Amino acid sequence: SKNLNSGEGGAIAGDDSELMTACASFQNAGRPYKVGEDGLLVPNATSGFQYERNGDNRRLTEFQGTLLLEQLSRLEAQAARRESNAGRLKSHLAEIPGIEPALEYDGCTRNAYHIFMMRYDPQHFAGLERNRFLKAMRAEGIPCSGGYGPLNREPFLAETLRSPGFQKIYGKTEIERWIERRNQCPENDRLCQEAVWMGQTQLLGPPGDMDQIAEAVAKIQRHAGELVRM
Repeated sequence: SKNLNSGEGGAIAGDDSELMTACASFQNAGRPYKVGEDGLLVPNATSGFQYERNGDNRRLTEFQGTLLLEQLSRLEAQAARRESNAGRLKSHLAEIPGIEPALEYDGCTRNAYHIFMMRYDPQHFAGLERNRFLKAMRAEGIPCSGGYGPLNREPFLAETLRSPGFQKIYGKTEIERWIERRNQCPENDRLCQEAVWMGQTQLLGPPGDMDQIAEAVAKIQRHAGELVRM
């Protein structure tokens, strides 16, 4: 689902040599690196088993690296197409009450559009629940989802906080106060109830695809009353 993918591989680019050597070190078990004479990162140790920090053991394979380099050759063109299509889709959706695409911060010059996000207001769709709207969109051939649920309410968080280690450090009373009172994010809860997501691959098609997405939303709105009664 990522904008630039190569299996489970990835890449980090930057012009801060200190940061880049730290990144290289972290992905290679914490072993030290330096910038070589040719500008490339090379090991900086008298043996292969010296360590300067904590790290992980994740190394990109040569095959994945080849895939990643090839993906880079078309990244800019794909990014431009996503932005163009997103702008076209936004202009269409602006004419449909009850659909509000995500806003951009003032000063934002580019958007990667890993996900095209919008908020859905059922009041403008005859009270049609969001899950039924999503089902109707998929029936029209438009893949979409409701995105993440409230991650702060995931059961494993409460289980972890109630573990003996956390209770010993913070005390049972303070932990229960945090879980029951402080871990409240009402605006995020609302967003999770209203969100509609479409993946970045849907923005890589021809401009006509954006027209069809908007047409599907408008069609569902016209027939929302019928869908509610079904």
